[in-house]
Amino acid sequence: MLQTAYIARVSAFLGSMPAFVAMTVSLSARMWGLVLLLVLAVPARAQEPHPKVFLTAPEAAAIREARGHYTLLDATLEAATEMVEAALAAPIETPPPGEAGGYAHERHKQNYREMYHAGLLYQITGDRRYAAFVRDMLLHYAEMYPDLGPHPLSANQVPGKLFHQLLNENVWLAHTIIGYDCVYDALTPDERATIEANVFYPMVSWFMNEGAYSMNRIHNHGTWTVAAVGMAGYVLGEPEWVEQALYGTDKRGEAGFMRQLDLLFSPDGYYMEGPYYARYAIWPFFYFAEAIQRYEPERNIYGYRDGILRKALYATVQTALPDGTFPALNDASLSMNVAAPGVVLATDLVFERYGPDPVLLGVAGFQNAVVLNGAGLAVARAYEAADEVPEMTWPSVEFRDGADGEGGGLGILRVGRGEDQTVALMKYGVHGLGHGHFDKLSILFYDQRRDVLDDYGFARFVNVEPKYGGRYLPENDTWAKQTIAHNTVVVDGRSQNDGDRKAADAMHADRHFFDGDPSDGVQSMSAYARGYYPGVDMQRTVLLVEDEAFDYPLLIDLFRLESDAEHQYDYPIHYDGIPMATSFDLAGRTDVLRPLGEDAGYQHIWETARARPDAVVQFSWLDGQRYYTLTTAAAPGTEVLMGRTGAHDPHFNLRSEPLLLLRRRAADHLFASVIEPHGYFSEASEQSSNARPYIAAVRVLGFDATASVVEIEAQDGRRWQVFVNNGPAGDGSHTAHLGGATYTWTGNAAIRPVRDGTP
Repeated sequence: MLQTAYIARVSAFLGSMPAFVAMTVSLSARMWGLVLLLVLAVPARAQEPHPKVFLTAPEAAAIREARGHYTLLDATLEAATEMVEAALAAPIETPPPGEAGGYAHERHKQNYREMYHAGLLYQITGDRRYAAFVRDMLLHYAEMYPDLGPHPLSANQVPGKLFHQLLNENVWLAHTIIGYDCVYDALTPDERATIEANVFYPMVSWFMNEGAYSMNRIHNHGTWTVAAVGMAGYVLGEPEWVEQALYGTDKRGEAGFMRQLDLLFSPDGYYMEGPYYARYAIWPFFYFAEAIQRYEPERNIYGYRDGILRKALYATVQTALPDGTFPALNDASLSMNVAAPGVVLATDLVFERYGPDPVLLGVAGFQNAVVLNGAGLAVARAYEAADEVPEMTWPSVEFRDGADGEGGGLGILRVGRGEDQTVALMKYGVHGLGHGHFDKLSILFYDQRRDVLDDYGFARFVNVEPKYGGRYLPENDTWAKQTIAHNTVVVDGRSQNDGDRKAADAMHADRHFFDGDPSDGVQSMSAYARGYYPGVDMQRTVLLVEDEAFDYPLLIDLFRLESDAEHQYDYPIHYDGIPMATSFDLAGRTDVLRPLGEDAGYQHIWETARARPDAVVQFSWLDGQRYYTLTTAAAPGTEVLMGRTGAHDPHFNLRSEPLLLLRRRAADHLFASVIEPHGYFSEASEQSSNARPYIAAVRVLGFDATASVVEIEAQDGRRWQVFVNNGPAGDGSHTAHLGGATYTWTGNAAIRPVRDGTP
């Protein structure tokens, strides 16, 4: 039995090398004996202790002693025990491969979760039932896996065997190898040989051959592949796998884990695909990094690239909104938050490996969980010992984008603390590979614990099998990625780069300035996007302003477009809530709805109303317990269009959401707008106050390539002037000559009250 199993194991390993494939198929029994003798003649590899890749026996003993003393640890152990005990009470299932998001898909995912936790619990508790469970599950897989071919429903994905895409199989192996490492010494040599020869070796062979594209890819899929292969290499004593995981299948360093660390994060740690995928990508990054540190500390992986893994964790959590959710940038859900398992893992490992930071205890408190190893125990102890756990709140911050930090960035302005913060965010970085959206200079506005101006995120129902197998819906391409689905200007009814991903990947927006100092009540950020539309340059400047005249912070938005020819400029506002009042008469569509256009996302918008205002544009809506009013400077020929998503959506894949769109034909134009939160509403107590805005008008006093000057007027006649430097950034004095007047101010952006006609 043992000899046969190891022959199979050797076959799988040698068969993973393409030049050897044909030969292995025709080997006779006599030849197999020769192969076995040759293998046995090779000196045995140095035996590493088990477990080690994620947890050691001393760590497990320390956790065992700590039970009942630390809240976060106990919560984690309780959840893990509940999961595994339920699994022990049910029959083991390893169903044939099925649809993405379907029963078989979810069963195999749950199987790796259960093996992972059962292995850890075996080490912590010593309960042999947990080891037996992992053994029995893996023996089931050992019976089925060798006979599986490529997944029959892979569509356009790199296929796994258990799953429709290789990614899921990578995740399966990364977690399962941890569980296996934990129960390794509880298995007989025959059991280990059978499992390794029929599951792990052929699986790694599949990853490195049929899945070589994924393994060498600079992408979160590639990170999961190399992490799984590298971790398996450490546990199974295959250093060659580790080298290929680190440096690519050809070990030349142009792919693999180290190259991914170089290219996927900016020097600030910002992940190029956006926060939603950052929380997923840092999971394998930290799994494999921790394995490297445990087996080969001399590599100093946590010090690599000036501690890029530490920066990656901080950049990820600092993009989070006050309620802990990630902003829906690029392909993203609206509900993913910092309690995601990859962020829990990274939080604990950063706390232990880089030194304790009390700020991370606030993150851990939100997560209400730790990982079950020494790092998790360290966080649980520190959390319990802290006299006061810091609030999970972040200041204004800017992250550079691009591997060299020269790919634009992401700016986040914040006022206040905790969940009551007001947040303005602008995206001006790189495209984001296959998960990127055509949305340069788009903004989000968060207030009152909710998205006021939001982003649709992705069009997908993750793991919901009836909805396209849980995969990305066709509407992700036709709506969610299109420019009109975001809060940024659309030119001539087309998406940026005309929706061409390769063109978008080849360019980025450019940072102009960022000032997140709240001391004077004015924070600002500005960026350029050039070349996204032929012949049109764009600049957006956003200010978040606190002023005693207003109950809540104001969002001031100046979107400047410059061209030698006339274009159609559409300025969309994606809001939540119920329209309350307008400063213009709307011609509503009450009988027949028609799409707003034919493509570039417009085909998915029902036009619900239209207007041609001849004065200031004001639109008020109610969202939650607060009113919001958009006030925009009037310009001759401006059109207002109201719309709602849902057109050309026969399968009801899209959420029905409202938007307002300002349309203007011009060559050079400045959309100058203020969003003012005001008042209070409570349906329960039937109270409403200040439902009308305080701001009465916004006027453009002048703009050109050097500066923009705008005036804001209140209902009582009070006025403020807003100054923005459009030229080279500088904190010193600026002077602009616009419309026959001369304006002077200090700093890239400034606001001054107008008194007696003088600002």
